[in-house]
Amino acid sequence: MEKLKLLQLMEDQGMVPLFYHANIDVCKQVVKACYDGGARLLEFTNRGVFAHEVFAELSKYCRQDLPGMALGVGSVTDAATASLYMQNGASFIVTPAMREDIAIVCNRRKIPFMPGCGSLTEIGFAEELGCDIVKLFPGSVYGPNFIKSIKGPQPWTKVMPTGGVSPNRENLESWFSAGAVCVGMGSKLLANDLIKEKKFDKIKDKVAEALTLVAEIKNT
Repeated sequence: MEKLKLLQLMEDQGMVPLFYHANIDVCKQVVKACYDGGARLLEFTNRGVFAHEVFAELSKYCRQDLPGMALGVGSVTDAATASLYMQNGASFIVTPAMREDIAIVCNRRKIPFMPGCGSLTEIGFAEELGCDIVKLFPGSVYGPNFIKSIKGPQPWTKVMPTGGVSPNRENLESWFSAGAVCVGMGSKLLANDLIKEKKFDKIKDKVAEALTLVAEIKNT
């Protein structure tokens, strides 16, 4: 997916589900549940041994069976890893910290890069390196007021909080009213117990409900 289209999709969807699992069959079921629930973006977190091999298979599955699904990778810590995942079809790269080397390889390929930032200085540096959306991480530490405060001097800044985001109205309203452009949600959306018990229909329903809630909040 082209960079500008993906960035617009991220803003329109307003929510990026994220998860990791070592079993490719489970991964396919989770991604399919998200897709059936209406999500067209998903972040696969790079957290396990041979995670890139699981992602490669998942990427092929999405391209063949889930048209329009943009699969990205999170928890990337260096440029070599980012390049490896891009070679395996990653549509976007997300990191826990700001890394100039990753920005360079992503810009070279015109792949969106959302770095984890925790200060206005880091955010400004990320934007200078071509990052259109920055990740506020961990969101639970900074809170919505952090976004509200930086939007004053920098109204053009687009922030995606991850960590501390829950799929309920009160929590989501606090983030979007503060100025978040979208949010990232992991286990509070794709609950570990639901995945373990293979309750993929419930995951689909939770994703659909969360997307509906996000759309309602963003359109008010």
